[in-house]
Amino acid sequence: QVQLVESGGGLVQAGGSLRLSCAASIRTFSTTDMGWFRQAPGKAREFVAAIKWRDDNTYYADSVKGRFAISRDNAKNTLFLQMNSLAPEDTAIYYCAGTREGYNSGNYYYAPSTYDYWGQGTQVTVSS
Repeated sequence: QVQLVESGGGLVQAGGSLRLSCAASIRTFSTTDMGWFRQAPGKAREFVAAIKWRDDNTYYADSVKGRFAISRDNAKNTLFLQMNSLAPEDTAIYYCAGTREGYNSGNYYYAPSTYDYWGQGTQVTVSS
């Protein structure tokens, strides 16, 4: 049974940093495209960042480009999201997500429907 468990969320002041982690119990984590999404109250879930297993290419939403960095440690089956220069509009529940083994998300890395596995989320709150 696949499980994704996020951690690292919390309360931070504007301009601060947080590092989210996602521990994945995926046997073939190294061949799984992974992503981060977030959902603010009253809003739809939105894409934040993705990393592909074939080439480690990374992709970001325009709103976080230059401030956030996604990375992975295949030896530890862990996905990370380093978040810098946080702003109140970054406040949301952050979810990690993974595709099925060997799947190529292609140009649809930003779509929630691309991902088969989801964590329970971790709350990030940025105060002004």
